[in-house]
Amino acid sequence: MAIQPIVVVRKKKRSHAGPHGGAWKVAYADFVTAMMAFFLVMWLVGQSKEVKASVAGYFRDPGAFDAQHASGILPGGTQLAPSATERPATAAQTKAAAEAERRALEASVRHIRERLDSVPEFKTLRDQIEFTITAEGLRIDLIESSGSSFFDTGSAHMRPEAERIFAVIARELGTLDNLIVVEGHTDSRQYTNLEGYTNWELSADRANAARRVMERGGLRSSQVLEVRSQADRQLKIASDPLDPRNRRVSVLVKSHGR
Repeated sequence: MAIQPIVVVRKKKRSHAGPHGGAWKVAYADFVTAMMAFFLVMWLVGQSKEVKASVAGYFRDPGAFDAQHASGILPGGTQLAPSATERPATAAQTKAAAEAERRALEASVRHIRERLDSVPEFKTLRDQIEFTITAEGLRIDLIESSGSSFFDTGSAHMRPEAERIFAVIARELGTLDNLIVVEGHTDSRQYTNLEGYTNWELSADRANAARRVMERGGLRSSQVLEVRSQADRQLKIASDPLDPRNRRVSVLVKSHGR
């Protein structure tokens, strides 16, 4: 028998890495990534210090950044939370704000005086109303005298002319956004009865009576911060504890931030 020759067929494998391969896609992706990084850096260079600090803060602590900047830092987002790079108000700005508030309080004093002067029955009580502007705010003192008072003797019952005066004051103060404190003061003459009613209760009741009248006259109840009973602990005439001028109701218009 004749031996058949062995035929070996070799198939040549063709490579697909030529013009129709996918390697170029990797290179293109790297190029696009590099361009995006380049434009991001160029954008960041032109931003303010606050934005730069916020971006740096993100890379230091992404969790804290998310809590403070829920809508991001691009235009249209919410305002950035104060960062360590933001400067507090300068001394000049603080001074300007204080001067503006002082002018507003001085204008309120003028308006109250004008309204009181326009009512003849108030002229006899005009000298018993004092206006003082301090760092704490505007203090209005309604001071009793030996011949004239705003309340019945030893009582928190307010006289009609005093009610109208408090209403005039309330109408003006109600236009402000300042907080109000009402204080009651007495002289050192001891006031007691069998029920233990003292100068502490009397000064508190008079301050609350003034508060109620002013709230009816235009003062917003949300403006009232405190009603204080001072009794005879803050005498106006310290040299004479029994002086009737120690009996007074004080209305304090507090400066902002106080």
